[in-house]
Amino acid sequence: MAAPRSQEPPALEPGALEPGALEPGAAPYGNFPNYSRFHPPEGRVGLLPGGLLQSLFPAEARPLLGLDVGCNSGELSVALYRHLLGLQESEGSLEQPAAGKDLNLLCCDIDPVLIERAQQFSPFPASISFARLDIMDSSARGPFLTSHLRRFGRSAFDIAFCMSVTMWIHLNHGDSGLMEFLSFLSSLSKYLLIEPQPWKCYRAAARRLRRLGRRDFEHFRSLAINGDMVERITQILTQDCDMELVCCFGSTSWDRSLLLFKSSSSSHSGRESAEQEQ
Repeated sequence: MAAPRSQEPPALEPGALEPGALEPGAAPYGNFPNYSRFHPPEGRVGLLPGGLLQSLFPAEARPLLGLDVGCNSGELSVALYRHLLGLQESEGSLEQPAAGKDLNLLCCDIDPVLIERAQQFSPFPASISFARLDIMDSSARGPFLTSHLRRFGRSAFDIAFCMSVTMWIHLNHGDSGLMEFLSFLSSLSKYLLIEPQPWKCYRAAARRLRRLGRRDFEHFRSLAINGDMVERITQILTQDCDMELVCCFGSTSWDRSLLLFKSSSSSHSGRESAEQEQ
């Protein structure tokens, strides 16, 4: 099964959790309720330059198509949408987004409860859609995503987002699962914005699982892809997935790097502009 976004939340006193919320470590796919309260979306979107879509897609047909894998309950998805279109927090669903950049964003997660919450509270239901999808289920993901793309007459997404998802894919599906995931995602995306978790988070996730008396992650002790995960994932994407690193937008306060990759087969327009925005 695939991992939704949301890396592990920090350790909290039990009283700090809402009733019914999962204890830290009890969500082995990263599907923590109320995650955005611990690491607000602003910590990520604040690293992204304004006008990013314009610099990457100066002449693309609209709408641009985006895919957000592991969207949790949608707070970060909405924040990304607002930031990329230059919308203020007070602006709700608009017929014509600010800055003239129309973006259709498909967001998926493995957790149906989180998806239901995202659907319920989305301020842009016409432009942001949420769907329950196990991204590692090859029999489901292909038909579902292909069907969505065909609605717009496209064969690939303009940009995909993978925010603190890779660790959960890796822990639950092993080295081969991580490589398959990155290969699949890169094959469907012109650009990929990815936020890998560092190796220390793998160890922390395994410790929390053991403290709860649960079985360890099946693949944790046998992972050969380890160490500097930003470097290792960059190697996979550039050497095995026909992508190139455009730039790093910096790191969040909780030590996550935001990396932008581009398909080597897609137009190179936008690379210099994106780097100049840094």
